[in-house]
Amino acid sequence: MSDTATPLHALLKDGGTLYRTALEPVTLQRAAHDLKLALFDIDCTRARTKSAVLRAIANAVDFPEHFGGNLDALYDCLTDTLLDQKRGMVLALRHLHENDPGLVPHVGGIIQVCEDTVEFARENGKVFTFVLETEEGVLEPTPLPPTSSYDG
Repeated sequence: MSDTATPLHALLKDGGTLYRTALEPVTLQRAAHDLKLALFDIDCTRARTKSAVLRAIANAVDFPEHFGGNLDALYDCLTDTLLDQKRGMVLALRHLHENDPGLVPHVGGIIQVCEDTVEFARENGKVFTFVLETEEGVLEPTPLPPTSSYDG
């Protein structure tokens, strides 16, 4: 890593959520590499339903065949993958169709899983950063009521 860390390096090192539109893939790749974080950069251009987004994530992160295809399973697989990493990981969802009728009711749940994974990472001495970029631009967090299950 260079002597002068960029603001992106600082954000990745701390973990959390990045809502950006101008974050170039190569810039993210270099910063993750510098910090020794695994990077999973996922193009959601063709994913217009919850199931399609979860499949895109599962394929990119190489989840096990028994991945259940629901938000509880997403959390379980993300946290398992995170624990397998030496320092942590970055999950970037690009071109997410937040206003597509098949995704509207599920975007908040996907965000909640990622935010819960950030907390899990911190509790376990790891880093989890996720980037949400929508087809339309910046995706703002959507507050959800607390529940005991993502899909319930």
